[in-house]
Amino acid sequence: MSTQGTIVVGVDGSDCSRTALEFALDEAVLRGAAVRAVAAAPEADYWATSYGLSPSLLDELTADMEKMAQGVVDAVVRERGGAVADVPVEVRAVPGSPGQVLVDQSRDADMLVVGHRGRGGLRSTVLGSVGLQCVLHAAVPVTVVRPAPETATA
Repeated sequence: MSTQGTIVVGVDGSDCSRTALEFALDEAVLRGAAVRAVAAAPEADYWATSYGLSPSLLDELTADMEKMAQGVVDAVVRERGGAVADVPVEVRAVPGSPGQVLVDQSRDADMLVVGHRGRGGLRSTVLGSVGLQCVLHAAVPVTVVRPAPETATA
């Protein structure tokens, strides 16, 4: 199977981003596409100024974000198996605000996939701020993936 395009997906370790990754991998199988899993890392200017962090610590935080994203990708690919295991996946951690990072990383992609809610504060039925920024500013189609509905237990 030849790779026809790229699907960018935001991964932040939340359950919603995991669901978005699963969707992106399934869609990549259907399209014969690659997946770029992107995690936003703390920005050097903001964090260094506000908290006095050294550049080496910021590099470590970025590496940790990439390691976290790689771990999520590896777990999902292992669990799903089959054709999903053949999807080429690139994992990146990019410094910046999550919405802007995802919009920028998707400029050369065919689709951007985000979870309905991320690791942000208030959880509700309203679209999260990162998802909203992506929907409003991305130059490619954006798919917002909602979590599977929970079933009531008797």
